[in-house]
Amino acid sequence: MKYINADKVLPEKLLIEIQKYVQGETLYIPKPKTEYRKWGASSGGRQLLDRRNSAIRQCFISGSSIQELAKEYYLSTETIKKIVYSHKT
Repeated sequence: MKYINADKVLPEKLLIEIQKYVQGETLYIPKPKTEYRKWGASSGGRQLLDRRNSAIRQCFISGSSIQELAKEYYLSTETIKKIVYSHKT
């Protein structure tokens, strides 16, 4: 894991205050909650899965069995059940 030396980025007063709690250790400082992005938001992976899951739900509503959907989408029957019985639309 890459790290940045605190001397180079933090004001001296803040560094002294942090040193009261931790010294010579790697410290992880998380992003603010407002900066978090859900998985796949940047790559588009989330949208692909949402579209796939919507198609699976529609097929199930139209009469396809869980076993048929599992074969068609190469997923386990348990995964198909989670998708079709979830409350997402």
